[in-house]
Amino acid sequence: MSFKTIVVTCVFISFLFSCQSESPSVKIPQIIPVPYNQTLTGGFFLLDSDVGLSYDDTFKVSGDFLQNYILNGMDMLLRDTNDIQFILDDSIENAEGYILDIQPYNIIIKAKTDQGAFYAVQTLRQLLPPEFESGSFSDETVSLRCMTITDAPQFSYRGMHLDVGRHMFSVDFIKKYIDALAMLKMNTFHWHLTEDQGWRIEIKQYPKLQDIAAFRTETLIGHYSDQPHQFDGKPYGGFYTQDEIKSIVAYAESRHVTIIPEIELPGHAQAAIAAYPHLGCTGEQINVATKWGVFEHIYCSKEETFEFLEHVLDEVIALFPSKYIHIGGDEAPKTQWKVCVQCQERIKTEGLKDEHELQNYFITRIEQYLNSKGKQIIGWDEILEGGLAPNATVMSWRGTKGAIEAAKQQHKVIMTPTSHCYFDYYQSTNPDEPTAIGGFLPLEKVYGFNPIPSELNTDEATYILGAQGNIWTEYITNEDHLEYMAFPRMLAMSEVVWSQNQNKSYNGFAKRVEQFNKRLDELDINYANHLYEISGELLSENKSTSYQLLTILDDKTIRYTLNGSDPNTSSAIYTNPIPINSTTKLKAAVFDDEQRLGRIFSEDITFHKAVGKSITINKTPHPSYSGSGANGLINGISGSETRYGDKEWLGFWGDDIEITIDLGEDTEINTIKTRFHNGNGQWIYAPNKIEFGFSSHGIDSSITIPRTEKQIMDIIIEANVNTRKIYLRIPNYGTIPDGKQGAGNKAWTFIDEIIVN
Repeated sequence: MSFKTIVVTCVFISFLFSCQSESPSVKIPQIIPVPYNQTLTGGFFLLDSDVGLSYDDTFKVSGDFLQNYILNGMDMLLRDTNDIQFILDDSIENAEGYILDIQPYNIIIKAKTDQGAFYAVQTLRQLLPPEFESGSFSDETVSLRCMTITDAPQFSYRGMHLDVGRHMFSVDFIKKYIDALAMLKMNTFHWHLTEDQGWRIEIKQYPKLQDIAAFRTETLIGHYSDQPHQFDGKPYGGFYTQDEIKSIVAYAESRHVTIIPEIELPGHAQAAIAAYPHLGCTGEQINVATKWGVFEHIYCSKEETFEFLEHVLDEVIALFPSKYIHIGGDEAPKTQWKVCVQCQERIKTEGLKDEHELQNYFITRIEQYLNSKGKQIIGWDEILEGGLAPNATVMSWRGTKGAIEAAKQQHKVIMTPTSHCYFDYYQSTNPDEPTAIGGFLPLEKVYGFNPIPSELNTDEATYILGAQGNIWTEYITNEDHLEYMAFPRMLAMSEVVWSQNQNKSYNGFAKRVEQFNKRLDELDINYANHLYEISGELLSENKSTSYQLLTILDDKTIRYTLNGSDPNTSSAIYTNPIPINSTTKLKAAVFDDEQRLGRIFSEDITFHKAVGKSITINKTPHPSYSGSGANGLINGISGSETRYGDKEWLGFWGDDIEITIDLGEDTEINTIKTRFHNGNGQWIYAPNKIEFGFSSHGIDSSITIPRTEKQIMDIIIEANVNTRKIYLRIPNYGTIPDGKQGAGNKAWTFIDEIIVN
């Protein structure tokens, strides 16, 4: 018997002995994304200097990766033997599927393709100590529990996006970002390369794109919603050379990641027009944009523009082997097209109805050119307006409506709605979070995303290719901030697109994230850790009100105070909902046996006359922003100042809403207070008026709401009545005007707590 066999046998005996003292439920490996099937078997495989690795050219990428990973992780070069073996298995149905079989004497990876084998390696990677990531592992051996994992992805498109137009990131960081995607079995990197604020790809035929379009004179300081706008006065810019792009593309290919470049058209083109003014409708000299938003300078539909774009795309095609080119198509104001002689002549000669059909003409013409080069286009869901280009794939971001429409027309769809996929949104209600564009997208909401809209039947659902997380960088200026916004939400998205629904559990996922964070530490990835945060809700039942505290991890303790002081290890332990019968400032935190683990949760509960009473609304809140439902408007808790997507704000898209509050009996009312979000940059507008009344016939008075740049609009209605019912009618603001973000779309209405005193 060899020394290795003796060691393995001893380890196996030790395992059997230890199992006698373990709980009946054996711990399953903490892998993200969770595999389709994991079966633990007896014994351990010992990874040491006697181990060898065998693979042929079929599995070169995956085999090379594993060899290098172990070499860098524990300074050990695997020998040329069959202890770890890659086997081609054509019986595996999914091209990206694999079987990982860890036995006491060998590890077998079966796959149909190198890509499938690569994902088996990423799973094996997570079974090895986190210290492998940094090369700090110091032992000479590693014991791997024997198991069989059978796995395959749910969706074929599994992606992450990155905008480098607003802020750039180094070549090394882009490669680090791609590494993270590959580790999580994501296969697509959507690289947003051109914007109003900067053109980031070298195009040799048009040198002014590098000299002018790649640089802006200064950058907005603070948030777009802050008035008046302030600027830093510092030039900013740069671009990726074609050699750098080739290097990044090759690196991605070595990780089985496809890069899809995005060249925006016809909108978000101000930087390009600043370099070549003849591409616009006016021909005037303009500057690269220095702040965020949607701008009216878009490409003109003249022949010179198409010639320019075709030449640009020729160079892009030569750099990126992806079958897809993303052409944008979103947020293209038609203001200049409406008065442009050449665009109006194009509408006339092509028999188009209006400027929306002109956009369809523009997109279709570019699509035909790319099709002739063997490429397909992806566009944001605005490309549906005026008719969809024949072979286009739609990236649905303004909710799910565009996805449903495209799928029903038998067009391929990639899901990336703002409600679940925009990682530039806030992920916590804590006031010390780094500046974000707005909104609220916590980890649990990302994890709960189902990319297949319920409105689609089985056949239509096949057109949903998958989903991706988006990171726009208006407010993300450095790599640490970017990682903080991406992680751990990228982990949740990886499980959304890879794992089968029946294997998903948010509580189980959260526990795996807690372990996975150790790997992120070793990878020097800056992540947001909100696992130890607390959430809460007001409960009303049988005329009594209480407050429930919740935390994700069930092996931790919650301690709380009701007097406004910070909780500590001596504070009361939460066991049951806390009775509430007056205005209260509650604070709580998660503790282990020795210390507080997370941030302090604080909730101001305003115990007003409508708390726990009855409320109805004539419209259902938008499913992406349904908060706590209608009852959330009278639960005594106000929403965040900036995170309009939290569970207290209710969002309605384009609806006039009518609210009835029934107090149950005649009650003296002095004032009614509420507030509206007015974040115009996110298409959110406070209404122009509120109509109200108290008598049985409903509405009989109104107040006008002045227009302002304030992000939060506080409203007070002087009532001074004795009434049982309160009636409110809130007309939608209407259509967003030209020149504003979202122009031409209906505005959103977001309403917060209705406080009745």
